[in-house]
Amino acid sequence: MMDVVAFFGKNVRTLREFADPSQVELAFRAGMKRTHLSDLERGVRNPSVRALGRLADALGVPPARLLAN
Repeated sequence: MMDVVAFFGKNVRTLREFADPSQVELAFRAGMKRTHLSDLERGVRNPSVRALGRLADALGVPPARLLAN
């Protein structure tokens, strides 16, 4: 089973690539630094509940989608 942090990051990256904003653009929309987003996508930083909500809003998906299979 994949680590939850890595799974979250994979979902964020997949949804970002599907929606087509760059990391810079998505980070701006979510109110975070690009390096923070990069760390989240690579699964090297634990996402906060706030980051989960901001990214979900920026991607236009429900927060649960970032944690779903």
